[in-house]
Amino acid sequence: MGSYIALHYRIILDDRIPWDAYFSFDNKSILMTGGSFERHPLSYYFFNWIREFSLFISGGKTDATFRLTLAWLSNFVISLNIVQIFKYLKNIIRLPLMPSILIVLFFGAFSTNIILSFTPENFTYTLFLLSLYNYYAAIKLRQQEKTPAIALSLATITIGGLTVTNLVKVFIPVLFEKNLFKDWKKMGSAFIRGAIAIILYALLYLNRIDFKYQNIFSKTNQQYEKFSHVESMPTWDMILSFFFGGNILFPSFITSDKHNMKGFYFKALYMDLYSSVFSYLFIAIILILVGWSYFKNFRNKWVQIIMISFLVDIMIHCVMRFGLHTSYIYGGHFVFIYPLLIGWLFYAYRTSPKIISALTLTVIVLCIYLVANNGYRMSEFFWFLDSYYQ
Repeated sequence: MGSYIALHYRIILDDRIPWDAYFSFDNKSILMTGGSFERHPLSYYFFNWIREFSLFISGGKTDATFRLTLAWLSNFVISLNIVQIFKYLKNIIRLPLMPSILIVLFFGAFSTNIILSFTPENFTYTLFLLSLYNYYAAIKLRQQEKTPAIALSLATITIGGLTVTNLVKVFIPVLFEKNLFKDWKKMGSAFIRGAIAIILYALLYLNRIDFKYQNIFSKTNQQYEKFSHVESMPTWDMILSFFFGGNILFPSFITSDKHNMKGFYFKALYMDLYSSVFSYLFIAIILILVGWSYFKNFRNKWVQIIMISFLVDIMIHCVMRFGLHTSYIYGGHFVFIYPLLIGWLFYAYRTSPKIISALTLTVIVLCIYLVANNGYRMSEFFWFLDSYYQ
């Protein structure tokens, strides 16, 4: 699909459109600058490599070959993300093969995975890095080993460098290392490892902005004011339709007239609030399964890590309301928690055949509805491409 879009449409990259062509993604802006430094401190360097590699493949032109390279890179990374989820289900939760495949198929049809599979954005690579790190950290905890300073620093620089709000998630697994709070030496080791990671990250960040640290606070305040005051939609509906729902199940779409501030006008596509009771019911069932899994596995440290990480995003977007009106684009920060928690729910009832059968049937029905809905919405997306981006 990504290859078809890249070869037949200019939606992935149009030199005249820096942002918002579809779902508020900033494709050109991200590729050229890495995004705003206060939110994406080190992505400037990362996307320089992505851009230069794609230009090398396309012979220096931002043509269909350039777009195709970007789409393949995105698709490869999203595919690797799905592989990490499968590995977690099999090797950490230790589910049988068939439930693991079912959950992965369900996860693969999420709207976030579909859109990011051809979108060159921070969220595309953040989703893979977070799922990879969660799997790595889970292995370390299972083996009762600590996360080495090098691995912690690398995760801090890559994950926190692409999006600063994900920085705290890197350190959550460290808190669950065996007997950490019962042994002063282990606490000291954790502190030193964390300090090394933060210092390296801070130095790279400050170097990126020529050590003009005052700009961080002024720009952050500007971004918060810009993206946290939207009164046109009910908060509860944005939380359900965009934060919890839009990352999984596509709602209907709306188009808008936009311009690039240089005289070029274009059509943009956005997600609307849910209009069907079935959509709300679908999301309600997902949240019931997630909540059920959390309370059933409350003493499970792997589940606690996943949920605490999720609560970071809930706090930022639902409580602080940052970007709540477009929170469907932030799925790359947390959407992987759904298949993992559903997997842990299967694990919790592994000795109860009737409940396992009921859970399996529920996920199958949800998967069928998800594929049907998202398939239909993607046909609308292609209508949009045919109409405005050929």
